[in-house]
Amino acid sequence: MKKVKMNKAVISMVGFLMLATSASVWSQSDSHREHGGMEQMDHQSMDTDEMNMKDMTMQKEAGHVMPANGMSMDHGRVQGGPAPVDARDPHAYSGGFEFGSLPRLRLADEHKFGLLLIDRLEAVQNEDNTWSGFDLQGWYGRDYNRLVVKAEGEVDNGELEESSTELLWGHAIASFWDAQLGLRYDSSEGPNRSWLAFGMQGLAPYWFEVDATAYIGDNGRTALGVEAEYELLLTQEVVLQPRLEATIYGKDDAERGLGSGLSDMTVGLRLRYEIRREFAPYVGVEWAGLFGDTADYARAAGQTDNDSRVLAGLRIWF
Repeated sequence: MKKVKMNKAVISMVGFLMLATSASVWSQSDSHREHGGMEQMDHQSMDTDEMNMKDMTMQKEAGHVMPANGMSMDHGRVQGGPAPVDARDPHAYSGGFEFGSLPRLRLADEHKFGLLLIDRLEAVQNEDNTWSGFDLQGWYGRDYNRLVVKAEGEVDNGELEESSTELLWGHAIASFWDAQLGLRYDSSEGPNRSWLAFGMQGLAPYWFEVDATAYIGDNGRTALGVEAEYELLLTQEVVLQPRLEATIYGKDDAERGLGSGLSDMTVGLRLRYEIRREFAPYVGVEWAGLFGDTADYARAAGQTDNDSRVLAGLRIWF
């Protein structure tokens, strides 16, 4: 019995030693694998760094630098400089597709467009008289540069009482604003006048349409004309349009009955119904007044310096 117990003890000791030896072998094997893997990664990383350093050296020799984002930059082709000889056609499709014999694609800002807007074509009546008035604007050109024509005046008893015509070059300087430069010609019962015109026309904040122009004439004459209007949509077809127009002169022009300072102002309210966007009849009321020396000239000629009017007309554009 003692011999059997001793044999079992020996067997247990041998088994324990075998398990311990196996665990040690496996631990050394794992450590070796980890060490070998780290060495392999280190070698790969060193190889990649060496390749990157070689690429940077070659690019520096070729005149390139490597910024922080890793993208190459050519010192000889900085932004704003002349385009390289191998640059792609900016109007071609992406990928460098060439049109060949086909007509080149033209974008919207390369096309020419035109518009004629007859903003006011109306019959006006006050206590003493009835006459007709017109105010139109047309333009033709591209988005950034265009030819602009403006004309307004009054016709009484079949005769042109007074008129103003402007021929302008318009250039877009902002999303909703054009700078305009050109000539203006005024005709009336008095002597005709010619002006050099420079102004701004566009859409002010809160959707006010503004047209402000400064004028320089002969003999040191100067003037400033301002027009502003707003369209209030009561419905999709019914529009209420308040409008203000004023003129300021730098010096007296007695031959035409105009005084320096604020010369005249007109405030009106028009209600139109748009049968189509391009065709809209309207009715309205208007007050017109003269100020300063201009009012004095009018009273001296037996005319009133202010009056109220009713009117009806059409607004057309195409």
